[in-house]
Amino acid sequence: MLSKVFFSLCPSIRKAERESSVLKNGSMLLEDLIASCDGESNPICTYSADELVKATDNFHPSCLISEDSDFQVFRGFLDDRSVLIKKYFQERWLSEANATSMAIRDIIISMQMSTHKNALKLLGCCLEFSIPALVLEYAAKGVLDNHGGLGFSRSLPWKTRMLIANKVANALAYLHTAFPRPIIHRGLNPACIFLDDDYLPKLSDFSLSITIPPQQLHVEDDVKGTYRYLDPTYMATGYLTEKTDVYSFGVVLLVFLMGRKIQDVDQAAESVPEYVKLHASNGEYKTIVDPCILEEVGADEQAHQQLQDFLALALLCTKDEREERPCMIDVAKELVRIEKSILCY
Repeated sequence: MLSKVFFSLCPSIRKAERESSVLKNGSMLLEDLIASCDGESNPICTYSADELVKATDNFHPSCLISEDSDFQVFRGFLDDRSVLIKKYFQERWLSEANATSMAIRDIIISMQMSTHKNALKLLGCCLEFSIPALVLEYAAKGVLDNHGGLGFSRSLPWKTRMLIANKVANALAYLHTAFPRPIIHRGLNPACIFLDDDYLPKLSDFSLSITIPPQQLHVEDDVKGTYRYLDPTYMATGYLTEKTDVYSFGVVLLVFLMGRKIQDVDQAAESVPEYVKLHASNGEYKTIVDPCILEEVGADEQAHQQLQDFLALALLCTKDEREERPCMIDVAKELVRIEKSILCY
């Protein structure tokens, strides 16, 4: 598969093809940048295809950090430091034009979010490939897996999960409120969250992000994102609001609490929130909490109250009716309160 995906990445890419890609992608990048930033300049570094090929040993599988249906992330070495290099590729269900649009959107929003300490910082990009590549800061601990940990048998402590939830909520609130128009992430799931040396989260993957137009409360678009994390109202209507992200974040909170991938827990219900409601009613919340967390907190009553408050917030975020969900900024405030409700256990 790698040979097929990266056939066009070899150093022998013809000069004419590279120049054509630079012109095409550069014009699209500039157009989207002006539209997104209201004309304000946000310069970033540009790298050549040869530099990225060399940095990753020609995108060798041993450098692969994570992958999705539309891209792969490699560890590389550029400018005397480790970096992450994100390379989009075209598949049968995704045209080159759509893949290019996703990559450029990722560049634009990543650039705007790079000032936030809990967003994966964009260092630069490469426009010489047929689909642009991103160069991002390195996150030493890697990316979260689909059960909210760091790979098999690498379960995270409860306090670390709380910290991650708190900081990611802050980054999402910033995405919703810090710019002239609200930006919706739309693709939130654990695989969007990288961790640095200190386990501080870095939100990433803005390829599906969409901006709410001026004077509107929502935006309409085709349904995109990660199944089981998607807002049911969005799936039914095609309308997105900031509450679309709130729902997805609520599912992420449930994954953190359960320590299980959602594919394993929603077989008996229509959705993960429904599964949790079914098994956590009548005060039986312990039945859905990760046994590692229960062992960690022991019999501490304050810690158990914290778990219940965390669960209540997750279920509030995943209410079927959008109007009943809180705004992300209020979610972030509540997580701060929950985290501070107990200093240690």
